[in-house]
Order: sequence, then structure tokens, then C-alpha cells
Amino acid sequence: MAKDKEQFVNQIADIETDFPRWYTDVVLKTKLVDYGPVKGTMVIRPYGYAIWENIQKELDKRFKATGHQNAYFPLLIPYSFMTREAEHVEGFAPEVAVVTVGGGETLAEPLVIRPTSETIIGEMYSKWLQSYRDLPILINQWANVVRWEKTTRPFLRTSEFLWQEGHTVHATEEEAMEETMKMLGVYKEFAETCLAIPVFTGRKTEKEKFAGAVATFGMEAMMHDGKSLQAGTSHYLGQNFAKAFDIQFLDKDGTHKYGYTTSWGVSTRLIGALIMSHGDARGLILPPVVAPIQAIIVPIAAKKEGVLEATAKLKADLLAAGIRADADVSDNSPGWKFNEWEMKGVPLRIELGPRDIEAGKMVLVRRDTHEKKEVSLENAAQTVQELLKEIQSNLLALARERKEKRVVTADSVDGILKGVEGGNFVKAGWCGCRECEDKIKELTAASARVIVEDEHAETCACCGKKAKHVVLFARAY
Repeated sequence: MAKDKEQFVNQIADIETDFPRWYTDVVLKTKLVDYGPVKGTMVIRPYGYAIWENIQKELDKRFKATGHQNAYFPLLIPYSFMTREAEHVEGFAPEVAVVTVGGGETLAEPLVIRPTSETIIGEMYSKWLQSYRDLPILINQWANVVRWEKTTRPFLRTSEFLWQEGHTVHATEEEAMEETMKMLGVYKEFAETCLAIPVFTGRKTEKEKFAGAVATFGMEAMMHDGKSLQAGTSHYLGQNFAKAFDIQFLDKDGTHKYGYTTSWGVSTRLIGALIMSHGDARGLILPPVVAPIQAIIVPIAAKKEGVLEATAKLKADLLAAGIRADADVSDNSPGWKFNEWEMKGVPLRIELGPRDIEAGKMVLVRRDTHEKKEVSLENAAQTVQELLKEIQSNLLALARERKEKRVVTADSVDGILKGVEGGNFVKAGWCGCRECEDKIKELTAASARVIVEDEHAETCACCGKKAKHVVLFARAY
């Protein structure tokens, strides 16, 4: 068995010395994804897509609980739509894919494959919105988008990816801002409750905000190597898109007014966050809430009388209790199976052999701590459910501990550099000027992730002038 483990783990790079290679090895060898035939694209395989389905399920019920409805808008957008909001088109121009031929003929107007949907949704809202009675409009879309990325990595940055994008219209600035912050809060609660990833949230700087937004608020997650991953964003768009697409309504006072809009989204990048936040030297560690398989049963001495029957009964009992369970009844050795399912990150392994069955027991092995214990087969489903809750809580606690330990402060550019090189996030004062933000990134390869509210610094870490904000700096994916 030890030999099996050694050979199996050698299939992936060392997580401490070559984290980027470890990541690529893990996503491919656990069959989450494969590379698509078009450069920069990925094929999400069933195991990876099952994680996305669980993410969708958890988020979708939260969106609907806050009054949002799902709809779908076209993939193809008239090119002229993109030019109506100047900052928006400038921000997305380098990433846009354009269709110029359809049906063998040159199109009268080129079509953009959506990089995001503010423009086409804005066009439709201008038709649908007539009166203040139609407000608020609260719609979400589950879709794919295309952004022609130059440097790609599965889940983290690909030319095509899956996401959800919420788009809302409100009567007042106050209502739109409330929506923006509410959805940021929904994302944060989801990340911590379901993904077991504690996050930093806050306003983005002008440089880092969404193209066309008045303000962008981000959710940043700390990865195993101390880099940040932008895990979600919520944008207050003000009246920028409302004026560009004539989104007006007749108000109670009899006058026509422009609406205030928001947009917000998360994507399959969250799967990358899961991998890089919880994984270890043996591969994936998946939080039970989103794991495709929460418990895997491995029969021991499967050819012995009664073992496969007991395995099937246990699996049926777990499934009946709502636990996502499976049994590995392949002819591979138990050692191979142990390593296979460890690499795939299944939260709980259940070993069941002739002696266990005779004693009315089963052996449970946790993926997060590798703790192994023998428990009664009686009330197996309840035992497993309780242990899955413990695993979920422990993963969040471990991630919180890392998050808290690896945030340092600095009062100079050298201090920021030292901090990020040590695998940390760095809080530092910032005067608010773009030149200082650019210089910090140039000298440290760290960008401003979010502005930290309720904290103050005397001076800017770059220029020494009076600080307007405390900013969280980190190197990022």
C-alpha cells in the first residue's frame, strides 16, 4: 500500500516547490478538465462539471431568495452596442472576439461574442421598462462568455468560461447601491458557508474597477501560495448604461427618469479557488457542500461472501439520507483506490471488509485530517452526515487561520515587496493617486486588491504623502 501511495503521489508536482505545476497536474489527473482544441479553451469533464452544478444550485437558491429571476440573453451582440458606453468598449476591446461572416456572407454589421452582457441586457431593459411600477428589475443569467485571453490556465483564466451575471435596474441611487452591497454579501456568505473560503471584500480602486462602472466591489480569496484570486465582483453602474441605452421610466411625479443599474457575477474560477485554497500534497480536498461525491465506499476483500452486498446496502442507505455517496467496486487494489479518491478530494472514505461487517462496524477516513476511526454501522447515515459537517467546518477554520496569519502591514514599497515575497497579503497606506498605485505594481508585482474600510494610515507607502486609504496589496492570479 505504501508503494501504491508513493507511486500515485509522484504523479503530481510538489505543492510547496512548484505550486503552478501542482495545480495543472491536479486539474488534469483528477479529470476535472482537459484542454480544448482551440488555444485557451477548456473542456469541463463530468467530475469538474458536477462541482459547478453544486455551486450553481447553492447560488441559485440564494439569488431567488433575494427576489431575482433567471432569464437568458443572446450570445451575439451587435458591435454598435459595445460602442455606446465609451469606457466599457475601451476596457473590453482587447478581449473581444468578433464575428464578421455568417451563412457564407459578410455581415452588414459585425457581431461581438459576449464578453459580458451589460449592453444587450440594457437594450432589452429599455424596451421592458415603462413605469416606476416595473421597478426594480432583478434578473440573473447563467451563461458562457468569451474573452480572448493571451495567457490562460484552466478555471482561472480561459478564453471561454461559464458564469452567472446578475443585472438589475432601480429607481434610485440608494436602492442600486443597496443591491450592489447585498449581492456582495451573498457572495461572501456563499464562499464561506459552501466553499469554506474566507474572503476579503471591499471597494476596488479606479484602476481595478469594471469598465463602465461607477464603483466596483470585489471578493478576494487567499490561495495556498499567498496569492490572491478575485473570486467575484459586484458593480454599481450608476446611470452610465441607463443613459447609453435609454433605460427610462415614468416616475410617480409624471416625469421620465433614468434608472440606476447594477451587475454582479462569479464564474467557474471558483473551482480554481477551491483547488488552490484547500488542496495538499495528495491532491484535491473538496468541501462536502460542493463535492460531487461526499463519501466513497471502498470494499475490502470484495470477493469474500457478503462484502459487496453490505457495500450496496450501505450505499443505498447513504443515498436515501441525501448523502452523495458511491462505491468503488472496480478490480483495482484497495491501495490504488485509497490514493485515487484521496487525489480526487472526496471528503470521506468508508472502508468495509468481512471483519467490519461481522463486528457491525465500518472504518471512516477523513480527507482533511487523514484521521481514521472505527464506528458502528448502526445509524451510519447520521454518523456520516455529522462527520461531513465537521469536515466542512474544519476546512473553513484552517483557511481562516491561514488568512489571519498571512496578512502583514507595511509603510514603504520595500515593505510591500518583502511582504508579498513572503507569501502574504499586505495592508499599506495609499494617497489615492494612480501614479503611486502603478509604481507599487511595477516594483513589487502586487496590485491593489480592495480598499480596507475602517482602517487608517498616516502616510502613503509609495510617496510619503498623507494617506487617503488603507489598501490590501497582493500578487494575484
